[in-house]
Amino acid sequence: MALPPDTKPEVVDEKTLSVMEQDDDPSISNVKEQPLVRRIDLHLMPILIAIYILQYLDKSSLNTASLLGSIQDTKLVGQEFPWLNSAFYFGYLGATYPVSVLLVKLPIAKVLAASILLWAVVLGCHVAGENFAALCSLRVLLGAFEATISPGFTLITGLWYKPSEHARRHSLWFVGNAVGSLIGSLIAYGCTFITGGPLAPWRWLFIVLGIVTAGWAVVLYIWLPDTPATTRFLNPAQRVWATQRPQVAQRSFKTNQWSNAQLLEAILDPKTWFQFLVITTVSLSNGFIANWNDANARSLLLGMPLAAYNVTIVLLSASLAERFRKSRCIIAAGASALSLVGTILVRQLPSSNSAGRYIGLILRASCANVFPMMLSLISSNVAGFTKKSTVNAVFFLGYCAGNIAGPQFFIPTEAPKYGTAFTALFVIFCILIGLILAFRQYLAWENSRRDKAQGVYIDAESPERDTMSGAVREATYETDFENKNFRYYL
Repeated sequence: MALPPDTKPEVVDEKTLSVMEQDDDPSISNVKEQPLVRRIDLHLMPILIAIYILQYLDKSSLNTASLLGSIQDTKLVGQEFPWLNSAFYFGYLGATYPVSVLLVKLPIAKVLAASILLWAVVLGCHVAGENFAALCSLRVLLGAFEATISPGFTLITGLWYKPSEHARRHSLWFVGNAVGSLIGSLIAYGCTFITGGPLAPWRWLFIVLGIVTAGWAVVLYIWLPDTPATTRFLNPAQRVWATQRPQVAQRSFKTNQWSNAQLLEAILDPKTWFQFLVITTVSLSNGFIANWNDANARSLLLGMPLAAYNVTIVLLSASLAERFRKSRCIIAAGASALSLVGTILVRQLPSSNSAGRYIGLILRASCANVFPMMLSLISSNVAGFTKKSTVNAVFFLGYCAGNIAGPQFFIPTEAPKYGTAFTALFVIFCILIGLILAFRQYLAWENSRRDKAQGVYIDAESPERDTMSGAVREATYETDFENKNFRYYL
């Protein structure tokens, strides 16, 4: 693992470096990969999924509270309530860049645990919110503290899993979003029957969610290791193997030094902006369901099959991506096409055909798989820890921008048909499909260009390449631009 004398690599964690120096230990060859992967899954995935469920519940708690009288109690009027939802994403937006720096310079798990604890405190403080100004401030803070989760989970996935495993693992923890929606619908439906008591039911909602979230922050602090090299649930030989196995095709080690050169490279990389445009476009559609459905008990019950469909489409997409090579972008584009079909059904079918329109509403949610698929491509296709963190930051800038702008297409005076919104959604999904396919074509072109320049064909997704070797691990300090042997997943 020695670097050339004139090479100055990023500063790697001391424990990671110590572990990497043990790669000649004969006991490492006795480590069986599949049992090790299952052990890692059983330790990491439940924690990540639970946090993602809580993130969704906490983020959507404002809508649940509105069913319990919070709008009346806090004297919200006009567009103040919709702006509270947007305030969350303004906070998220503002925290995106600082978070990307913190995740490089500090231990990832500790940053996540601290941010979760802080957002639990902010969530509990919603109990004292008496007006728009107070609630808006709290929503901005909530968004800022939750901004660590998805970027942090993306980096964790890249540190623990091989590129061929990224799509499934991103989808597994992301599915917590849909599970959270299902649980949230049940909680909200049950809350509609709460009456009386010394404290308003919506205030109890924030208290309970705040306590549960704070508890999981402690669990994450204790059980989630910062890197494979610092884990306590693996023996020394397994730590070496777990540290080395994700480094196929020159992915990144965790470093503690921010690189301005990698920051600039990320900004100038066309892949960064392809993914920015994709996530911005798909996020524009996120306000659709919330604005199209009325917040009542019936719509909450109707939301449960929708959440179940989200779970199904995300997990099915992950399985297909793992089984069929070079398929991630195609799967994301196909799901977006289903969303386009669903939008057309809801828009064109008569209001008397409620069953057909409901099927259309469910199909419209198919694009839920775009988010984890794009995140998995960041993990698989970006090398250099600062660069990866920067690409994450730009990605989530687009996520916030889309979520802020999306609801503006729903004009209250156009209810219940929302002509402008449905026209916009039709255009959005057409653009989304084109962007994803163009992104895939760019990745394929870049792979072909590198093959021609080197005079050799390298298939990043071949089973033979998805193995460990000293030659593969030599250049792990380089970015994907610097390492000419790097090839991109499609």
